[in-house]
Amino acid sequence: MVDEMVMFVRGRVAISDNTPVPHDLLVERVCNTSVLQQVYPTPSGDFSMQLGTMTQTVVDATGDAGPQFGMSNKNSPMGIPRRDLSNCEVRASGAGFRSNTVTLVGLTPTSGSIDVGNITVERAVKVQGATLSATPYKAPPDALKAYEKGMAAAKKGKSEDAAKYFEQAVKIYPKYAIAWFQLGLVYENEKQNEEARKAFLEATASDTRFLPPYLSLASMACEEADWPEVLRLSDHILELDPLNRTNVTGYILDLDPYNTTEAYFYNALAHFRLHQIDQAEKSALKAEHVDLRTRFPQLHLLLVEIFTQKNNYPGALSELQTYLELVPSAKDSEPIREKMAKLEKLNDAANGEKTNQ
Repeated sequence: MVDEMVMFVRGRVAISDNTPVPHDLLVERVCNTSVLQQVYPTPSGDFSMQLGTMTQTVVDATGDAGPQFGMSNKNSPMGIPRRDLSNCEVRASGAGFRSNTVTLVGLTPTSGSIDVGNITVERAVKVQGATLSATPYKAPPDALKAYEKGMAAAKKGKSEDAAKYFEQAVKIYPKYAIAWFQLGLVYENEKQNEEARKAFLEATASDTRFLPPYLSLASMACEEADWPEVLRLSDHILELDPLNRTNVTGYILDLDPYNTTEAYFYNALAHFRLHQIDQAEKSALKAEHVDLRTRFPQLHLLLVEIFTQKNNYPGALSELQTYLELVPSAKDSEPIREKMAKLEKLNDAANGEKTNQ
């Protein structure tokens, strides 16, 4: 029997508190823990995914990973076999929000389409009277209109237009933190790193509890090996993170689990580079705990180095094996093979010493 072909996945995003669908909310198709496809819902929450048109998530031997947006593939208009959706689910993803997931295998296609129904999205932390970021809701109508035009242009890949509208928004309302952040993202995508840094800094100056620009600045500082700055920025993020906070009230935090993982990773890496091994281990293990979808393979390589320095060779070998499961192509990497052989020798030697005692 020929497996039925599925061409589209459709559905609707519904915000639990009946607020508008956020501009930067994405709907994701996740298969075997990898994000294979992302689309933006309409302002009313409707979305449609044409199957067989996006490239797979790319993970190379260096541990870099991320969803790769693809162009429509005119050579595969017939969708994909239904059996290929057996380990797939659909969810919404956005900073400060969490959603239910819908498993696709149990749904029956109709005319080549699967309707997943409603995907309900809730704010990650609910605090009475709080908002995702206070400053956007204080923005005057003209600034808000410019921001919305900037988001629309950015979604279409029109970077020059997006920058113009975001610049207009922050000119009208200089404390528009999220507009500064989006302007920084546009500059960053255009490789204008200094302009991006200035925009991110303006965002942090406008609203110290709006966390995404701190994460962007931490990433920049990491690339520059400015470890004290990475530590300062990641510490600020984690002080407000819902998994780590002790007395933060009156505010909704802005990081989804993937970004929280990234913040803990930067924190662990900074501690490690500053030779603060115990603190590095603590942050790295927290990162591993929240990295539920294993979208951060390089975290396990960091734990390999941490455990090796602490003579925890079984732990280091386990983390290296986890990394190889996430990045199978790395098995052919000479440095990885050398690392595995070295750890096995160290582990055997340590076990031999225990036997002789």
